[in-house]
Order: sequence, then C-alpha cells, then structure tokens
Amino acid sequence: MKKLRVILSICMLTLFIIFRILISQNDASDNRYKQGDHVPLYANKVGPFHNPRESYRYYDLPFCIPDHVKLEEKKEALGEVLNGDRLVSGPYTLDFLVEKDSEILCRTKLTKEEVAQFRRAVYKDYYFEMYYDELPIWGLIGRVENREETEDPKYYKYFLYRHIHFDIHYNKDRVIEITARMDPHSVLDLTEDKEVDAEFTYTAKWKGTDILFENRMDKFMQTSLPHTLEIHWFSIINSCVTVLLLTSFLAMILMRVLKNDFIKYAHDEEAVNDHEETGWKYIHGDVFRFPKHKSLFAAALSCGTQLFTLTIFIFLMALVGVFYPYNRGSLFTALLVIYALTSGVAGYTATSFYCQLEGTNWVKNLVLTGCLFCGPLTLTFCFLNSIAVSYSSTAALPFGTIMLIVLMWTLVTSPLLVLGGIAGKNSRTDFQAPCRTTKYPREIPVLPWYRSTVPQMAMAGFLPFSSIYVELYYIFESVWGQKIYTIYSILFIVFILLLIVTAFVTVASTYFQLAAEDHKWWWRSFLCGGSAGIFVYSYCLYYYYARSDMSGFMQISFFFGYMACVCYGFFLMLGTIGFRASLLFVRHIYRSIKCE
Repeated sequence: MKKLRVILSICMLTLFIIFRILISQNDASDNRYKQGDHVPLYANKVGPFHNPRESYRYYDLPFCIPDHVKLEEKKEALGEVLNGDRLVSGPYTLDFLVEKDSEILCRTKLTKEEVAQFRRAVYKDYYFEMYYDELPIWGLIGRVENREETEDPKYYKYFLYRHIHFDIHYNKDRVIEITARMDPHSVLDLTEDKEVDAEFTYTAKWKGTDILFENRMDKFMQTSLPHTLEIHWFSIINSCVTVLLLTSFLAMILMRVLKNDFIKYAHDEEAVNDHEETGWKYIHGDVFRFPKHKSLFAAALSCGTQLFTLTIFIFLMALVGVFYPYNRGSLFTALLVIYALTSGVAGYTATSFYCQLEGTNWVKNLVLTGCLFCGPLTLTFCFLNSIAVSYSSTAALPFGTIMLIVLMWTLVTSPLLVLGGIAGKNSRTDFQAPCRTTKYPREIPVLPWYRSTVPQMAMAGFLPFSSIYVELYYIFESVWGQKIYTIYSILFIVFILLLIVTAFVTVASTYFQLAAEDHKWWWRSFLCGGSAGIFVYSYCLYYYYARSDMSGFMQISFFFGYMACVCYGFFLMLGTIGFRASLLFVRHIYRSIKCE
C-alpha cells in the first residue's frame, strides 16, 4: 500500500504540472501591440470541408507566396501535432491598426497543372484555416456553379476567389476578433483547362470593440451548437426522465422480487433441504466459482478501470475550463499524458484481482494488461498512419512525434504498469465470498434462447445507449465535423446517468440469470455492461451514411478505425462498471441469507 501511495502521489504531481502547463497556454497569446507592430499570422491547413481528418499543408495547393514572406514553420506542441496542425508563415501582412485598401498580394501565372489542382480542390469544397494572434480564420477557396441544376460535373463552372477582406476588432492594444470574407465578384475562372494570369488581393479594416481580451473566445462557445442551449437542455432532460422512469420501474420490480425471496428463504430456512431449494439460493455453492480465462478477465477489468480513471480526470479538467475553444491540442495532450500516468492503476488492479482469483502467473497477466487495449490501438494507428502518409496528409504523424510517444510508453507507461503490478501483488488479499464454493459445479439447466449471452447483451445495452443517444450527435459533430463542443457540464451529467443505468441494468440482468440457476455470471455481467459500446459503434454506421457528408477512403478509414478503438475502450470501461456493480449485488444478496 505504501508503494501504491507513492505511485499515486507521483501521478498526481505530474498531472498537476501538466495541468498548469495547459492552463498557462491560455496566457501564451496574451500579446499587446502598438500601432504598426507585426501580429503573427500562420497558415495552418487546407482540406475538404466535409472530411475534417483529410487535411493537407496550406502550401500543398499552389498558392502564390509574396517575395517578402519567409516560410518559417512554427514550433508546435505535442497535442497540436496530434491534431494535424502544421503552422507556417502566412502570406498576408496584417500589422496592428494598419488598414489595407486593396493590397496586391502577388501576381502569377497558373499553369495547366496548377489550374487542374485548384479545380479539384474547389470541386471538393476545400477550406483554409489560419491563425492570427492565435485566433482562428476560415474560408472557402472557391465555389462551384450549376451544381444544383445538374449532377454531371462537365457542366459545372469552377471559380477561385481572388480577393479576401479581413475585419479585425481590437480593444486598446489587443486583438479581439478577426473574420475573413471572400469577395464573390472577384473570382478567377478555372473551368477551362488552360493557363491563367492571376492577381490576388486583400483588404483589412480595423474596428474598436468593448469585448475584453479574456472573453474573446466566448463567441465560439455561443455558436458551438447547432441549436439553442435551451433546446439542448430540454432534449437531455427528456432523455434523462425517460430513462430514469424505466430504471425506477425495473428497480421497484427487482426490489419487490428480492424482498419476497428473502422472506421465503428466512421462513423456510430450517425446513428446506438443499434438493428442495429453487432459484438463486440453490446455486450458492457455485455463484462464487472463479470464471474461466481469469487472466484475461483481470486484464479486461484493469483496462476498464484505467479508462474510467482517465475519463474522470478529463472531465475534471474540462469542467474547470482547460479545454476552451481552440486551445489547440490540449485535449490530445491530456489524453496521452493521463493515460500514461494512470497505467499504474491498471497494473495494481490487474495483479491484485488476479491474485484474488488464485492466479499464479502474474507477470503474464501484467503483459496481457499492457497489450489488451494498447495492442489494438497501436495496430490501428499504424494502419491509418500509413494511409495518411500515402495521402501526404497532415494527419500523418512525423517520425519524431512517433518516437516521442514510444519513449513515453517505454519510460513512463511501462514502469508505472510494473510498479503498480508489484504493489498489487504485495497487497494481495483473499477474495471475499460470503458462501463456500463446492468442489464440483452444478449442471446449468437448459434455458430459452433469449436467456443466452447475445440476446442478454442486446437487451442490457439498449437502455444505457438510449440515455446517451441524444448527446452522441453533438459529440460526433464536434469530433468528425466543424462544430465545437463546449458544454461539458451537460456531457458530465449524461456520463453519470450512463454509469447509473449501466450498473442497474447489469445488476437486473445478473439477478434474472441467477434466478434461472445459471451461475456463470462473471463474464456475462462484463459483456452485458459493455454491450452499450456495440450500440455506439452501430450508431457510427448510421451517422456516417445518414447524418454526415463524409466520403473518400481516407476519411472512412479514419472514422471507422478510430471509432472502433473508442467503442472498444467504451466496452471495457462500461463492462468494468457492470461487473463491479453485479459483484456488490451478488455479495449482498448471498450475505443476507444463511447458506450451509
């Protein structure tokens, strides 16, 4: 226990340091300027508007570069690289309080190849993203005409925007807001496959505002959701009330049945012999028989516990405002670092529970714990990163970043996993079972098909999934769309509701299984608890084909590949919650009766 406290103290100290670093990023762009001072403008990336993960470097398109601009890449943090950001000096010069009136950016001649490249980009609705004093700027690079009249691309007309207008708001000596508007009348016709002479221009207007610098990100929070906040709250409350009514109804039935069982067993305690017993008391000698594949079972529980701990820490950081809009890469940094630090929790849980199950090869169990979630995630990443490399996308991680992650796993994750495993082994205790397990297991009676594992998983996973169904759309729109999710308080409420519903439904499923004299509830409770993850992955299919406009091999690979990993982690975490709730329930009911 002393070693465990040391491990947890180190984890908390490191987490606090990283927490402070992430918060300090809030002040990293706290810049003050004088009139004429240079304000940093970085071009980030371009890509199809409906495929946010298919992004490319800004200058992968043949944008002209003014002679006075020196292309310098901005040094980025780990989370920014993971987010696909590749910032480089932008082409526009927007000095503080210096207005531009139709400034010529550059004159150039576009070759046939460059015209074709721009035409393909305009056809796919490419957008650009820049950052001006850490404020995001977006805009489409062109437009397509006649698309609504016909589906035949040969009748389309392609236009590239030549002029961009910047509206910049300031408060005293600070930049508060910037918007970019494309001039629909100043365009370059790219319909024909020929060389084109092009002149690109831009203007900039400065306006004063009373908005404070500390509140300049509020507009992104106010426009982050597709509907008003009241409608969002109403849909969540409606979902919560429906689920709570259903669970309350089931809880009343379950408690009434249990009360009748307790009265029956207490009344007939002296008169009933073993061969006359029926129901869940009849299998008291088998209900605490350890499950098969105990090493895999302990590893799954430990991974689920680690992911649950990770989720709690992420929610705490979100609720205190760490993940404010466009704090680029902070979420990815937090996920990576906290997962590495909580590996000690996984190691301790794995070996301590494995030893309770009378396991002997705890080293093998520890290796299995380290690979159970990281293994599929690593294989998926290698496959998807190879696809991103073949597309020359910014979603492909550089070699240096990959080596940094490998070093973090080698120097932080693995040692903490081993230390946690050693602490769990040294603090081993006996499994607390209120009933003595018989030497030979009883035969399980033949049960109807709907009491088998798969139907039980389907029934147990539907209710937890229904409690988060409404919120899933907003989460998917944030992760796989262009919207921003900021109302973490609602998400936290939904998460707590999900845990409660999962625990209760799994307990109810376990009771009905024991009442049918089926004592193999260990794995069943885990599978039923985690089955909501399967429903979430099914929702991915619906969202991709019915609610989104994503397309292309790279986007579909990233979407279904990474969502498979997310749903797998979801399955492990909720499976752990379901089993722990069922274990408490089973111990309670068998402790409440006298079993000989």
